[in-house]
Amino acid sequence: MKKILEISNLGFRYKKKQILKEISFSVDPGEFVAVIGPNGCGKTTLIKTILNSIQPETGSIRIMGHDLRTLSSKKLARYMAVVMQTINPAAMTVKDYVRLGRLPFFKKYQFFETSLDIEIAEKYMQLTGIANLAESRINEISGGELQLASIARALTQEPSLLVLDEPTSHLDITHQVCILELINNLKKELSLTVLMVLHDLNLAAEYSDRLVLMTGQGGKIFRTGTPEQVLTEEAIQKVYQTRVMVRPNPVSKKPWVFLVNSTNN
Repeated sequence: MKKILEISNLGFRYKKKQILKEISFSVDPGEFVAVIGPNGCGKTTLIKTILNSIQPETGSIRIMGHDLRTLSSKKLARYMAVVMQTINPAAMTVKDYVRLGRLPFFKKYQFFETSLDIEIAEKYMQLTGIANLAESRINEISGGELQLASIARALTQEPSLLVLDEPTSHLDITHQVCILELINNLKKELSLTVLMVLHDLNLAAEYSDRLVLMTGQGGKIFRTGTPEQVLTEEAIQKVYQTRVMVRPNPVSKKPWVFLVNSTNN
């Protein structure tokens, strides 16, 4: 089975500081993989190297079997779509914003969307539940609605890999669950492969097939595996320097992380 994403021995420095070191993992078709780790461990830098925004010092990245360095930005956008943590909305309608996802498919001298482009954009606005916002201004909708619009735009690229950088940050618990339920359902319905950076360990455990736990000590991977394999008390306490208890979620049986007040014995 061809890997959707293969990262081998990736390394990156910034002003002599080691941000990423010996990063190696892969993502299989249809997987939901979450990258977790403490602040400053290199999660966003890793995403930027996958997006080809910054060049690593060592190692290689392959998308759908292709070396990332050989792909044009237009070709890469046909394989991979991204939803970043910070979105700067322009003054346009939601439908026009979502249709921007079709730009990688524009032919030479094409300036307007085809009927197929419009149909695809409408499909993903329906699937993400924002069709009723089509005529709204993108800079006037709520943060949760904006995140849904960004996901719809990314899906409009019809990518093999959807990459999301902390899509639930700054959202309340209702919108966090809404976003992750949506991604999980789309993964099943569209056979989508997902790589997501997540801050919340419990959300990562609940929705991911596999976790990549990074450590702040030189930007290395501490452990990869299923949520049960990665989210152990020993691993979390070592990486996050925080005392926790891990117990099965009574409903899903996935690991659930509880903070332990240092004043309690």
